[in-house]
Amino acid sequence: MAWTKKQMMLAFIMVSTGSINTISAKWTDRIYSKNSHGNVVKFNHPFLQADCMFMGEMTCMAAFYILRILRRRARQGASELALDSDQNTKFPRLVFYLPAICDMTATSMMYLGLTLTYASSFQMLRGAVIVFTGLLSVGFLGRRLRYFHWLGIVLVLIGLVVVGLSDFISSSQTNQDLNGIITGTFGFLTLSVLLVPMYYIPAGKLSGNENGTLEDAIDAFVQIGNSALLALSLLMNIVSIAFFNFAGISVTKELSATTRMVLDSVRTFVIWVFTLLVQWETFQYLQPIGFVILMLGMMLYNDVIILPFLRSCGVIQDQRVPETIPVLEGVDEVDKGSTYGGTVDPF
Repeated sequence: MAWTKKQMMLAFIMVSTGSINTISAKWTDRIYSKNSHGNVVKFNHPFLQADCMFMGEMTCMAAFYILRILRRRARQGASELALDSDQNTKFPRLVFYLPAICDMTATSMMYLGLTLTYASSFQMLRGAVIVFTGLLSVGFLGRRLRYFHWLGIVLVLIGLVVVGLSDFISSSQTNQDLNGIITGTFGFLTLSVLLVPMYYIPAGKLSGNENGTLEDAIDAFVQIGNSALLALSLLMNIVSIAFFNFAGISVTKELSATTRMVLDSVRTFVIWVFTLLVQWETFQYLQPIGFVILMLGMMLYNDVIILPFLRSCGVIQDQRVPETIPVLEGVDEVDKGSTYGGTVDPF
């Protein structure tokens, strides 16, 4: 079935804003600005960047309430017996706090890793989430992974090794220094509070600021105030993550999680091409090889393109995994797109 104009627009927004998000984050790491000590240095504040990312996710809450108000007004003239789609939205909000802590930790570590590697490698290495999602779904959700899930995980691991090796080779050839909406709200609030103790925690060589602490938010704000480009890059990061999350959720709802996975692969390719064009990195032949292996592993794991084609040709006779499956015994269905862990994207 052909895509509608709305679906094509959502796909374009997801790919473009997702690419801008990673590119702007890496651009931020490359900008020089005068710090609180009067020295002109690179902006190296990954935890503050993670906090800005959660701020962008939190803005989705405003869109959520605006859309809910518009839906209620549209139903004012409808029958009183009409089903209210908002009537079951009451639930304990704190249930999202533990996932928010996990998301906050993962995002902070990713931004820290982004300061040490290329934007394209950073995007590709995020494919490791499939490995952990698949294995944890077996241990905690009682799911059974089929042969192609395990094959996909193995290929993803091989692809990660190849991409990591390409980064190691590239770094040895250059002078590079080696030194959800509620979830977003909880993550922003928690990390904002944690920035205070981080200012006093010594980090030694792991520190990216002259005070030698885990994070120096005051120094970060001084650098932002001294550079309009730095403020612009952070604003781009905040706005892009908000639109990317909205478009990603909408793509999963309007199409499927596998479509989102394919679009995210396009996003990775766009980032890689862009970083090569602006010469943020040099071409390393192992990187496209690792990217292809990663994509093959993701396609196999998500049962998209490769296996459906082989089934249509009669090469394999097994049945395709349904789009919605039971998570545990006694549970009838899960959200659309949650196929054996689906695709998870902290950005």
